[in-house]
Amino acid sequence: QVQLVESGGGLVQAGGSLRLSCAASGRTFSSSAMGWFRQAPGKEREFVATISWTGGTTYYADSVKGRFTISRDNAKNTVFLQMNSLKSEYTAVYYCAARRSTVATTSDRYHYWGQGTQVTVSS
Repeated sequence: QVQLVESGGGLVQAGGSLRLSCAASGRTFSSSAMGWFRQAPGKEREFVATISWTGGTTYYADSVKGRFTISRDNAKNTVFLQMNSLKSEYTAVYYCAARRSTVATTSDRYHYWGQGTQVTVSS
């Protein structure tokens, strides 16, 4: 079992930066792939980024490539999402997710989810 708690969301101006954190509890964190997803009002939840349990493999949505960086610290059971050059269209609730396997880019492949953290980018 893995429990996830996101933090770091907030209000930021376009062009600014935020760093999201996801603290995980449970012994399987270090062997789990982790992902970030987001859901804007009235839209489907969409993939943002994922990272393998070693940190050696990462994938990003095309819309955030070059702007976002996913990383993890297995010693602290935490995964991060560094978001730079933010755009207003990135406004959404950002969710952290864990998967007891390799990386994946679709939400139905993840077994555990956090409660989400709101990111609002003002233009």
